[in-house]
Amino acid sequence: MTASRYRQHRGSETQTAVARWFAGHGWPFAEPVGAGRGGTDVTGMPGLLVEVKARRDLNLPEWLRQHTNSSVAGAMRLPLVVHRPDGYGPARVAEWPVTMRLDDFTALLHEAGYGTAPGTDLEDMRAERGRGRESLRPGLRGATARQAGYGTKED
Repeated sequence: MTASRYRQHRGSETQTAVARWFAGHGWPFAEPVGAGRGGTDVTGMPGLLVEVKARRDLNLPEWLRQHTNSSVAGAMRLPLVVHRPDGYGPARVAEWPVTMRLDDFTALLHEAGYGTAPGTDLEDMRAERGRGRESLRPGLRGATARQAGYGTKED
């Protein structure tokens, strides 16, 4: 197999592994799109733009820029990159790293109930904590990503 055909095969195999992972974890309609098609590399994941990479060079800013501020039918979609490191075959897909912009990641953490929202009066929180009523790190509270419509209840 030539180097070019090997890269195509590895890319296709990687997209398929990522789509199958998501299909088994709450996005049952996730499908790979194949090489050469613009937009997301995995369809069937409303609200998400999934870029899948199986390359040695690591150009995360460029890969994220491919999808930043992308929209479909006027709806903003969250961009992320799934990167397959060398030596990590499809059987280890759960260990592949995912990269996203810090701004998007922080918003997800807040939606999942972590941290404090910008503008929160920390003096009031400290006073409540001093009285044993509330922790500065409340953990999960409020809407989770699943409650916001990501994934399904089956996983």
